[in-house]
Formats: sequence, structure tokens, C-alpha cells
Amino acid sequence: MAMKPQLVELLEAMKALGLKPMHELSPVDAREQMEAGVRARNIPPIELASVEDRSIPGPDGDIPVRVYRPEGAGDGLGALVYFHGGGHVIGSMDTHDSVARAMCRDANIVVMSVDYRMGPEAKFPAAVVDSYAAAKWLSDNAGAMGVRADRIAVGGDSAGGNLALVVSLMARDNDDSLAIAYQLLVYPVMDYTGGTPTYDTYGVGYGPLMAASVPYFREHYLNSDQELADWRASPARAASFAGLPPALLITAECDILNHEGRECSERLNAEGVTCEHVDFEGMIHGFFSMAPLLDDSIKAQSLAADRLRTALS
Repeated sequence: MAMKPQLVELLEAMKALGLKPMHELSPVDAREQMEAGVRARNIPPIELASVEDRSIPGPDGDIPVRVYRPEGAGDGLGALVYFHGGGHVIGSMDTHDSVARAMCRDANIVVMSVDYRMGPEAKFPAAVVDSYAAAKWLSDNAGAMGVRADRIAVGGDSAGGNLALVVSLMARDNDDSLAIAYQLLVYPVMDYTGGTPTYDTYGVGYGPLMAASVPYFREHYLNSDQELADWRASPARAASFAGLPPALLITAECDILNHEGRECSERLNAEGVTCEHVDFEGMIHGFFSMAPLLDDSIKAQSLAADRLRTALS
């Protein structure tokens, strides 16, 4: 399938910025390139009632988070704990600020974006530890935060989708009162082994995520290849998905992760979890955060906000 013309035009504009393949850069340089690329979009921020940067306690130290509140909202709202994408190595609350703002406004919920630790400075399972701790903290402090503990969703894109699913699995299995009401899974990384059929089809020439990107992220995120078998790194390796909360799973057709996303949706439904899967034709990995520059990005975000609003109201 060819990429849609509107997307091709956007990628040509990005190419003019002189961006290099991520796997050819150091993690520090790759992070700065991603930050610069997002800044170059020059998207005016969505106005909200408040946006607050703060720190919350975690098992290994404070965790930076950003809390978004919608206009005219009182207490008792639903909430989304959002984990940004970037292969567990790059990305930040800033690169995904527009996504968090859109979910907050359009779903009328509180959004807490999490600045979890990343590799190579803090390798696996640091990101998992921080992500779970953040969701648990919001649940434990729901009243003070003006949200309902029984209306907390987790969500994320790419590596963030991976973390959202892992947090849901941990919440299901841990006896510590964290209950996840809904999952927003946007082209999640399901298995860091890679090598599915869509790696061959879309591994080169379909945006910044290439087949060569995954070994790069794997090297900087994991401590050894033995951790590929750990479901907290590769949630496709989990013994069962039964008992997880309902989910919306969004994939992009022209994405190396398309195959594993489809398999995740099929498995969730087969194991009794209601999962709505929507595949966006002619789109690439990363498109979800490109609103309002792409029509399909706007549609995907609107879909996600609608499902969150319904699930958490």
C-alpha cells in the first residue's frame, strides 16, 4: 500500500530538515533530533484549564509528570495515564504534549503524562517500574487529584503502548488495588525480537521508524538478549491476556509494527478482552501525534478521545 499524498508531502517537508536515521545517531543526538522535529511543526498548543509539571514519588526516586486538566471540569473526572513513544530511548513529555492536550480537551478527562526513565542511562526494567508506580500513585491519590480511582485508563504510542499494556498486566496480577478501566494502545511494540512480515514490507522508506531502528532501541533499552523473553519487555510473551480491561488498538498500515499490532488485537479478543482495532490505511508509524497536520491524525485522535470519554464517563 502506498502512503497517502498528504503524508508524502509532510515527509518531504521533514526531509528538508536534514533528519538522519535514528540508528545512526547517539541516543542524546537522536533525542534532540526528535525534539527539534516536533518543534519545527510549530503547532499552537491547545488551551486547557491548567497544565502543571510536578514530581511524584517512585520506588527509585521522584518521577516527573505533567498533569493536564480540561476547561470547566470539577472533581470526579476520569483520567488517562499516558506514556510517550520513542523506543524506550527517545521522546519526552514535550514531544507528546499535543497528544496529551488533545485527549484532555476532547475526552474531558485529566491526563497525566509520565516522564519515565529511559535507556541507556536507565535500562530495563526502569521504564516499567516508573510507569507502574505513576499509575499506582494516581490511583492512591485519586481524591486529591480530582479523579475517580475506578475510572483510570492507561495509554501510549509505540514504546508507550508497550508500557500501557504491561502496566495493565501488572495491575491485573498485583493485589495492590490498582484497577485499570481502559487501554489506549497506539501501534504498540509487542516483541523486541522484531522480524515480522511487515518489517520486510515497510522497513525502509516509510518514515523515521525503520527495520534497523528496533535493534538500535533494543540495544540501548535491554541489558541482554535474554530479556527479550520477559513479558515486561515484550508483552506478546505474556502467558495470558485474559482479564485485561477493554482496549482501542490503533495501527498504521505502512508500519513495521503493523503485523504485531494486528496479532495483539486478535489475541486480546480471542482471550475474552474486548478490543476494537482500527487500522489507518496509508499511514506510517508516528502519525498519531501529527495532528493537525494530517487529516488521518485528527481522525485517530478524535476516535481515541471518543472511546476514552465513553469508557471513563
